[in-house]
Amino acid sequence: MGVDTGVDAGAVTEVRGHLGSLLRRIRRLADVSQRGLARQLAVSTGAVAQAETGRRDLPATVLVRAAELAGLRLALLDADGTEVTGMDPGAVRDGAGRRFPAHLDVRYGDDDWWHGRERYSRPQPWYTFDRARDVRDEQRAATGAPADHQVPRAGDSPAERAQAREDAARAARDAQRAAFVAERARLGFPDDLGLVCSCLPGCDELLLTDLPLPAGTLAVPHVEACPCRCDIC
Repeated sequence: MGVDTGVDAGAVTEVRGHLGSLLRRIRRLADVSQRGLARQLAVSTGAVAQAETGRRDLPATVLVRAAELAGLRLALLDADGTEVTGMDPGAVRDGAGRRFPAHLDVRYGDDDWWHGRERYSRPQPWYTFDRARDVRDEQRAATGAPADHQVPRAGDSPAERAQAREDAARAARDAQRAAFVAERARLGFPDDLGLVCSCLPGCDELLLTDLPLPAGTLAVPHVEACPCRCDIC
């Protein structure tokens, strides 16, 4: 009784047939016999012969070495025939130096939130990912699927990113303030609005007192003799 492995036997046969023709091309370009190729690849002559006839596979590392003998290289191509490179070996890693799961998308630890009970007992990680595919797919639907995991950059720590956000917010406020001043100047308004406070020192003391305020005072208290009675003191 056979065991169903879920592999299409016809597809395997087709791939092996293609492998056989590629090996023959490699041998022709490299000008070697099956015996000579086997010797240079450190495999048996039977392995090369059976691979050429589609009766067995060869490890990818052996195929890479065989291609190099013929001045060729193995590559992955997409549906349009464009070469697809491997994932960046210099991409970010977790705190233990391990690569993140290739099928998931890495994000900064302070971008949205990182999950699990450990968030209460451990420092916030620099990088993390969402295990739930529905969360990942929702994000990809909104912004697209990243081509690779990100590479580490200066300023990636949570503290540095928080400082960068604070600096950006301050710069935005300064720009908004400068635009307001420029617009006032364009419209011909004076730089000084003429708001001058002439409150007496006693007014400042009333702002901090715990004593009952004098009758008739408003939200900002003033002494009775105050000539100003402004609300900006």
